[in-house]
Amino acid sequence: MGSEQFQRGEAEVRAHAMKDPFGHVLFPWLYDSEPYPDDTDTDIDTGTGTCTDAGIDTAAGTGTDTGGRGSSPSAYRSPSASAPAPETGPQTGAGAPGDGRAGSISAGPGTGPGTEPGTEPGTGPGPGTGTAVGGPAGPATGAVGGPVTGPVAMTPSRVPPPRTRSRSSGPRLADDVHRQIKGFVSTGAVAPGEAVDFHVTVDPPQEFGVDVYRIGHYGGEGATKVTTSPRLSGIVQPPQLTADRTVSCHHWWLSWRLQIPPYWSVGAYVAVLTTADGYRSHIPFTVRDTHPADLLLLLPDITWQACNRYPEDSRTGASLRHAWDGEGRLLGETAAATTVSFDRPYAGGGLPARVGHAYDVIRWAERYGYDLAYADARDLHAGRVDPTQYRGLVFPGHDAYWSPAMRRTAECARAHGTSLVFLGAQSVYWQVEPRPSPSGAPDRLLTRRKRRGSGRGTLWRDTDRPEQELLGVQYAGRVPAPHPLVVRNAGHWLWDATGAHEGDELAGLVAGEADRYFPRTGLPEHRERVLLAHSPYRDGDGAVRHQETSLYRAPSGAIVFASGTSAWSPALDRPGHVDVRVQRATANLLDRICKRD
Repeated sequence: MGSEQFQRGEAEVRAHAMKDPFGHVLFPWLYDSEPYPDDTDTDIDTGTGTCTDAGIDTAAGTGTDTGGRGSSPSAYRSPSASAPAPETGPQTGAGAPGDGRAGSISAGPGTGPGTEPGTEPGTGPGPGTGTAVGGPAGPATGAVGGPVTGPVAMTPSRVPPPRTRSRSSGPRLADDVHRQIKGFVSTGAVAPGEAVDFHVTVDPPQEFGVDVYRIGHYGGEGATKVTTSPRLSGIVQPPQLTADRTVSCHHWWLSWRLQIPPYWSVGAYVAVLTTADGYRSHIPFTVRDTHPADLLLLLPDITWQACNRYPEDSRTGASLRHAWDGEGRLLGETAAATTVSFDRPYAGGGLPARVGHAYDVIRWAERYGYDLAYADARDLHAGRVDPTQYRGLVFPGHDAYWSPAMRRTAECARAHGTSLVFLGAQSVYWQVEPRPSPSGAPDRLLTRRKRRGSGRGTLWRDTDRPEQELLGVQYAGRVPAPHPLVVRNAGHWLWDATGAHEGDELAGLVAGEADRYFPRTGLPEHRERVLLAHSPYRDGDGAVRHQETSLYRAPSGAIVFASGTSAWSPALDRPGHVDVRVQRATANLLDRICKRD
C-alpha cells in the first residue's frame, strides 16, 4: 500500500470512526473530549461507490434534555435505585499455559477444513478473578503469517483508572490501520459463573489493562466499573485471515480469561482496553440469566456483526452490507461479504454501530426500576432463552438481521401471550443464518442468503413472509434529515399523560430510518390495531413519504409495538435528544405489558 493510499485510507478510517450523528458519549471521561463512535452508519451509492452518512445531524436534534438526571417521565413513580454495582474482587494473574489456535475459515455455509483447538488456561482463585495466559504450548499457524509465539506470564499488579486528559487532547482511540489495541471475545453471552475469553492485539507490544463496566443509569453516569484486570503483556497478534471477503481472527492467542462471579448482575458490559501509552479500544459483552423476569432485553449482536466492517483499512474490511475495494473506495452490497465472522474486533473504537440505542434503553429502564433480564440475539436464535418466562421481549434499537429461528421464536412468544416491543426501525429486514466455525464452535459465522442473480441479500419480504406480518409495519426507507413525528390517535392509552394532542409534532423524532404500513401487504392476526403516528418526511430524492408507529394486540393478548423510527430509543435517555413525551409513552407501554397499570 503506497504512502498516498495509506494516508487516504487512514483519513477515511478516522472519518468513519469519529462520526457520531446523535452526539452520544458513553463514559464520563469522554464527556469533554472527542465525539464517541457508537452510531456510525453509512449507505452506499452502488453506481459511484460513494459513501454517504446515514445518520442524523446533531444540530437538528431537539427535545427536552434531561441528560438522564432530571425530570421523570412518570409522575407517579420515583426513580428506582439502579442495580447495585458488583463488588470488585482481587485480581490474580495465573501462569497457566495457553495453546495457539490454527485453522482455515469458511466463507460459505457449512464447515470447512482446518482445526481450531481451544485454550484451557487455569483460573486464579477468588471472586472476580481473571487469568493472564502464559507461554505457548506450540506455534499457531494460519493462512497468513508464520509461527506465532505466545505471551508471557503476567504480574498481578492492578491497572490505575483511565488517565485524566485535557479537554484538547482527550483519550486516543485505536484505529484499524495501526491497530494500537484491538480485541474481541470468543464467547457469546455468558451466565454468572462462566468465563469470558479476551483475544487482544497490541502494536507496539506493551502492557495494557482491562477495565470492565456495566451499563446502567447509576445516577446519570451511564456505567459503573465493576472490575479491573491485572497488568497484561500485550503482543502483536498475527494478521487476520481472509477468504472471499470473510475476515477472521480466530487464530489469535488468548490474552485474558475473566471468570464472571456468581454475584454479578446480568446486563450489558463493556471492557475498556487501555495501553500503557494511552490508546484505548472497547469490547462489548453480555451477562445473561435464565431466571424469569418481566422483560427480556435482547441485544442485537447479530445485526451488530452484520454491519461490522473490521478492519476499516480501505483494503480488506467487509460487512454484509459493504466492502473496501483495495483502493480506498467503499462498495455496496453486491461486493460485500457473504459470510462474516464473530471472531474479530469491531471496527473503529471497538463498539458496534448504533450500540448507543441499546444503551439508551438500558439506562432509562433501569433508572425506573423495570425488572429486566438480558440476552443476545444469538441466544434467541439458539433457543437458550425461553420467551414464555417473560411478559415482554424488548428489541432496543437497530435490529435488521434475523434468522428464521429467531423469527419462529418471536412468533411463538407472541402466540403464547408474550408481548414484543420494537424500539427501532428496519427490524426483521434481512434474512441471515448463524453457522458454526470450521472447528465446530456454534454461531461464530454469519451468512446472508442471496437473491438469485442479483448478488444481493434476501429480504424477509422476498420470502413471502414480510416483516409487517410480525411488526404491523415494515421498513420504508432512510430519512436523510430529521423530521417531526406527528401524533395520531392521541386518545389512545399510549399517549396518556404525555400532553400530546392530535396532530402535535415531536421535533426530530423521525430520523435515521422509518417504517410505515403497506396496504398491499398482509397484516398479522389481531384483536385491535392502531397507528399512533403518521409523519410526512422527504426521502433522498425529495419525494414525500410517511413514517408510521404501530401497535396491535394479538389474539393471545400479546401487545406488539413498533416505533417505526430510529430516533425513539435516543429520546429516552440520550443527552440532547430526550423527549419526555416519548419517555412517558414508553412507560405507558411497558407498564401495561408488566401489568403495572
